[in-house]
Amino acid sequence: MNLLCRILSAACALAIASTAQAQNYPDRPIKLIAPFPAGGLADVLARAVGDEMSKTLGQPIIVENRAGAGGNVGADAVAKAAPDGYTLLMTSAGILTANQFLYAQMPFNVETAFIPVSNVADMSMLVVVNPKVEAKSLKELVALAKAQPGKLNFGSPGIGTTGHLGLAMLMYAAKLEIGHVPYRGAAPAVTDLIAGQIDGVVDNPPTVIAHIQSGKLRPLAVAARQRMALLPDVPTAAEEGVANYEASSWFGIAAPAGTPPAVVARLHGAIAAAVRTPAMQERFSKSGARLIGDNPQEFAARVAAERKTWGEVIKAARITPQ
Repeated sequence: MNLLCRILSAACALAIASTAQAQNYPDRPIKLIAPFPAGGLADVLARAVGDEMSKTLGQPIIVENRAGAGGNVGADAVAKAAPDGYTLLMTSAGILTANQFLYAQMPFNVETAFIPVSNVADMSMLVVVNPKVEAKSLKELVALAKAQPGKLNFGSPGIGTTGHLGLAMLMYAAKLEIGHVPYRGAAPAVTDLIAGQIDGVVDNPPTVIAHIQSGKLRPLAVAARQRMALLPDVPTAAEEGVANYEASSWFGIAAPAGTPPAVVARLHGAIAAAVRTPAMQERFSKSGARLIGDNPQEFAARVAAERKTWGEVIKAARITPQ
C-alpha cells in the first residue's frame, strides 16, 4: 500500500470512529465547569440549564465550580480537557472576549482553545443613578458629565469586571469623563450608591432591579438595541442619543477545540431545547435575563465581534493588564 492509500485509509478510519462516537454520545455523565464561585449567576445558570439538558441527553450533567482569575482558571481546565464532549465550560462574555486584554498572562489562546456551542443567556446592562443626581435621563447625564468633566463618580464590582467595562464603553461611546470607583463586588458598590456615596453604576439587572422597583435607584437607560420587557418604560441608550452603546453580560457553553462537529450539534440541540422550557423562561425572565440558545456559528460570530469591540474600549480606557 503506497503512502497516499495509507493516509486515505487512516482518514476514513478516523471519520468512522468520530461518527460512531457521536452516535453513542453521551454514554456517561458530562462535567460542566462554572468558573466562578457557587451561588453566582454562572453557577445558578449552569445548574438550571444542565438539569434541563440532561433530560434531552439522557445523562446527568455535573456542575463543578473552579473560580479564579476572572474565570481563567476554570476555562483553562476545559481548554486542556479531552475534546470529547464530556468536559464543557459555562463561559462568561469576559472569558471569551475581554480577558485577553485584561490579563498580561493568559494560560490558553482564547481564539483557538474553544468551540462556542451556544449562547445561553444575555442580560443587557443598565445605567443607574442615585435619585439625588440631577440627571433624570441619560441625555441629561451626558450633558451634566460634559459640563463638569470628572465630577460624577460611578462604582463597579472591580477593575476589569463587566460593570467597569460597561462604564468604560459608556464613556467611549458618549465621549465622557466619569470617575471610576472600584469595589470588591457589586453589593458594596450598590450599597454606597443607595447611600449617595457615589453617583451611579452600570450593572446587570439582577444586581439593581429590586432597588429600581423600590424607588431607591433611578434607571436612565438600557445598553441594548431594544427595551427590556421587565422595565418597558426605560429607554435604550440610542433613544437617548448615545448611539452604538450596547453592553451586556452573557453566559454560554463552550467545548474544547477539536470536539467532533456531531457532538457539538447534539449539545446545541440540548441547550436550545433547555432554554425553550417554560420553567427556564419564567425563572430567568424575572431577573432580566433573555434566554437565547443560538447555534454555534451565530455564537462564534458574536464572540468575534465583541472581542474586537472590547479590545478597542479597553485600550481607549487605558485599563492596564493585570
